[in-house]
Order: sequence, then structure tokens, then C-alpha cells
Amino acid sequence: MKISIIVPVYNMAADGKLEFCMDSLVHQTIEDYEIIAVDDASTDRSYEILQQYQERYPGKVRVIRSPENRRQGGARNLGMDSACGQWIGFMDSDDFAAPDMYEKLLAKAEETGADVVGCQYQMTNGHSFAPGRRMENNTPEQCGILDDRKRASLILQCGSMVVKIYRRDVIERFGLRFPEHTFYEDNYAGPLWMMCFTHFELVDEPLYYYYQHALSTVHTISVEKCRNRMDMALRLVGDCQKRGFYDTYREELESYFTRIYYTNTLFSYVRTAKWPRMSLVRELRDGMNQYFSDFQKNKYYNNAYDEEEKRLIAMHMAHPLRYVIYYKLLRFYRRLRYGQKGE
Repeated sequence: MKISIIVPVYNMAADGKLEFCMDSLVHQTIEDYEIIAVDDASTDRSYEILQQYQERYPGKVRVIRSPENRRQGGARNLGMDSACGQWIGFMDSDDFAAPDMYEKLLAKAEETGADVVGCQYQMTNGHSFAPGRRMENNTPEQCGILDDRKRASLILQCGSMVVKIYRRDVIERFGLRFPEHTFYEDNYAGPLWMMCFTHFELVDEPLYYYYQHALSTVHTISVEKCRNRMDMALRLVGDCQKRGFYDTYREELESYFTRIYYTNTLFSYVRTAKWPRMSLVRELRDGMNQYFSDFQKNKYYNNAYDEEEKRLIAMHMAHPLRYVIYYKLLRFYRRLRYGQKGE
């Protein structure tokens, strides 16, 4: 079998999201593939909908039901454990694929001998294949045989995992799996997986449709999600040390850690929390001092952040409470002066 497409599903029955996703997969322009839909202990009609697809498309759709909610990483692991394809692909159950997405990815793999192939994606707020806002997921400069320079680039910007297909024999050789019972599992797995593959190629077309809606993980920030993202950054660095990648890519891992553990978490949390917990705000400062105290001297630092962001980071590292007060007042002033665009 050519490819197994794994779809974690949790409470996606509303508004036709799950049906549109599954319809886009069962009508792919390839043969000899399977769709493994993993119901992650949904409490709505998701499992019933998936069973209907399994009945309508026997041999193409397989449904696995997890007895407990293991979150997306755990559901993906269940799917990989039973996959038969030479290649593995992932699809989020609220997104959808162009009809020829997997045909083009597999053709690129066969043409080039790559063991991981990706494409670009586009943002959409509706269930249609109308052109949306194109997003560059990876660049042609990252393609080819993966030497140290290209792997370094892929640590800094690995791109989304759902727009890629991966050789299953490489996944099994390196024992690659996802963290379970957590959000932001791709923050850990994306860079680590790319260090284990040898040849990356890109189909420079937006073949994956990322559906934006209010329940998307990236649209809601909680203390739990902040801690999950921090944990994923710590786990990545720890596993890179165990696997022997750390010394070669220390500066890239430090830069990536700074973004995932620290700046993304700090800025998104303080921006969205009405009353930020100072214990977490201080923990972020203390964590950077513990793990990468010289992160502001990293060779990627100056280009990674604009001047205002660097001033805010310096303020937070020196005075967390002063940072929170200043940042909240700054956003309030900009809302008054510029409206929502000032945020």
C-alpha cells in the first residue's frame, strides 16, 4: 500500500467539518491508499459519522476508537501503530486537502527519491476549494539532500507536519512518535523528525486547506496550553541531547527553544489573559535564565525579533511585573488610538 493518511478526530461533528475533511480524502486522485480515522473519545456524533464512512468506503477507510482522550498526538500514534502504507501522512479533522494533493506529493517522492515531501497550504474560513490566502510552509532552499546547513534551516522553520508525507520505514527505524495528552505536540515532533530524514522535497503549491474557526488550538490560550508548549520545547532539547543532535545544532535549538518556550508563550499569554498569573510570567523568565541564559546573544536573535519586541523581552527579563503593566497599557493606548488594528 502506498500511503496511510491518519486523521485524529475529537468532537468535529458540528457544521459539517468532519464530513468535508473526509470527503476530501476519500476522493483523492490516487489508488492503493488508506485513511485511518482515529476517534479520540469524542462525546458528539463524530464516531458515528466515521463509522458511516467506513461502511461506505470499505477497504479505504478504517476507524479506530480510543477509549480515552489522548489528544492529537496520542491519536496519531494509534494510527501509526496500525498503518500499512509505505508513506505516512497526517490530516487535521477540521482541515481538508485538494483532490490531487497526495498524488502530487507521491509523484515528487518517486521522481526525486526523497524520504519526506511537503507542500504549501492556504487559509480558508469556509468549506470550499476557492483560493484562500497562500502561506509559505517551506522554501526551495531547504530542499535536497539534508546536510547540516539545511537541517539547521529546518530546525528554525520546519513547517507544518500535516502538509508533509513521511517514509514509514524511517519513522520506524528512529522510533518516532508524538507526545500524548498534550497540546502543541508538533512543536516537539516537527523539528526532531526532520533531523532523522535525509532528503526533503517540496511541491510548491498550496494543496492543503487550513480551516480557521473559533475552536482552533491556536486561537485560544490558557495556562495549560502555555505549560504544554513550554514542556514540548524542553522535551525537544532533551531528546536532541539523547539522540546526539544537540551539539551540532545548539544555536538553532536555542533559537527555536527561545521562540517556542519563551517569546510565543509570553506574548500570546499576556496579550490574551485579562489578569495574567505573575507566577507563570516569572517562570518564563526564570526558565530562560536556567536553560539558555545567553539567548539574547544567539546569532539568530537580532533577525528573529523587531526592535520593539527586543525592548519588551529585555524589560521582561529585568522586571516581569513592569513588563506586564507596560504591555497592557501599551495595547490599551493602541486600541484607543488605532482600534483593533492597533493590537
